[in-house]
Amino acid sequence: MKTVNHWIGGKTVEGTSGNYGPVTDPATGAVTTQVALASLEEVDAAVAAAKDAYATWGTSSLAARTAVLFRYRALLDARRDDIAALITAEHGKVHSDALGEVARGLEIVELACGITTQLKGELSTQVSSRVDVSSIRQSIGVVAGITPFNFPAMVPMWMFPLAIACGNTFVLKPSEKDPSAANLLAELAAEAGLPDGVLNVLHGDKIAVDGLLNHPDVAAVSFVGSTPIARYIHTTASANGKRVQALGGAKNHMLVLPDADLDAAADAAVSAAYGSAGERCMAISAVVAVGAIGDELVARIKERAEKIKIGPGNDPASEMGPLITAAHRDKVASYVTGAAAQGADVVLDGTGYTVEGFEDGHWIGLSLLDHVSTDSDAYKDEIFGPVLCVLRAETYEEGVALMNASPFGNGTAIFTRDGGAARRFQLEIEAGMVGVNVPIPVPVGYHSFGGWKDSLFGDHHIYGNDGVHFYTRGKVVTTRWPDPADAPAGVDLGFPRNH
Repeated sequence: MKTVNHWIGGKTVEGTSGNYGPVTDPATGAVTTQVALASLEEVDAAVAAAKDAYATWGTSSLAARTAVLFRYRALLDARRDDIAALITAEHGKVHSDALGEVARGLEIVELACGITTQLKGELSTQVSSRVDVSSIRQSIGVVAGITPFNFPAMVPMWMFPLAIACGNTFVLKPSEKDPSAANLLAELAAEAGLPDGVLNVLHGDKIAVDGLLNHPDVAAVSFVGSTPIARYIHTTASANGKRVQALGGAKNHMLVLPDADLDAAADAAVSAAYGSAGERCMAISAVVAVGAIGDELVARIKERAEKIKIGPGNDPASEMGPLITAAHRDKVASYVTGAAAQGADVVLDGTGYTVEGFEDGHWIGLSLLDHVSTDSDAYKDEIFGPVLCVLRAETYEEGVALMNASPFGNGTAIFTRDGGAARRFQLEIEAGMVGVNVPIPVPVGYHSFGGWKDSLFGDHHIYGNDGVHFYTRGKVVTTRWPDPADAPAGVDLGFPRNH
């Protein structure tokens, strides 16, 4: 059986803890790989490698860093199919989704290639007689990244390229459910010329996570995952004096006004709710239909959802793959089976779905729940699967109030032809990312990604300007130099003395 080991100090390092986790092919349910789970001693080794590398990488030139990143970007582009294939094999998402994930990660590598302009400081001259004040940004040291299973390549690439471009070194702790993509990312970085120890990959479970959160040589922690874990990461790392950005869960809403193009809204709802099998924090999981359009909108969503082809991710005909594990599949199904008892109309029931020839895979079909109450579990919880809830509101104001009452504030969308309503919505809605006739408002790389409320713990969003600020710290320098004309008598520097 294949074993995924750590990548520390520029080379593969076999696990020594004796503990391994299973990695399954979600399409077949078979365990195909085992991944080494780090001990605290291995955490120390990874951090030590990063600390040693920081001594030289932290003082390296911007030109040297960006040269490596330009070569890295080219290698990633050339190997994008290989990275996507690893994602499909261990996560289960269809190959086109996996390729899209790699493409979005590449955006941040490209941003990192141009880091020179974003690290420029400021200068004020002659603030007082012969006094100048400048501000600069410097790296912070060893940074840790803890990333989720749903985007095993993209989310790590949201973190470490910017961190190392800013002069830091990095320890990545990817999900143990689909670990192989992270190792390939590190191997390609080494091939691009990244010095040993600048990027390390440490596989593990809670032992590894806690080891990084408590390690005195880790200066900052980036995290993406569920809200309970994000809160824990933020609380623990902050208590240890670390800088933290912890992105949590979501319950993203889409408000559909009576004047909306219902075909466009239905297309968007299906894409945003069921793409990547709903296993993404930017999935639309709640549609709020305003006025009398609800029944027609649900009918159009149902019509489209029934045509989605579910199958193995490596089958080009598949539009949606399986869920990551059988346990997660069963948890998602429980929300559907319990929805009717809590007052919802089950328009589509995806539980019990199987694929011929792959009966042991982690399959679930698309589910559509209508007339969902805000008190129901299917609405309150982040399901993280292909389940779409439809709620009803009589007015725009009622719909916005319903959405703002959610404890989550990650992303949201409005579908309307009314520019005034859209403008009002983007100002009144309590969420960090807003789409206007755009169902998944994930910002491009040079704008930052992050939510509000229980969807973000910490002050900085990820990538973009916020990412650069998170991975650097500011310093202000005040200088005063004597004028050469005021030099002691007998020293002539060639300046006239006629002032």
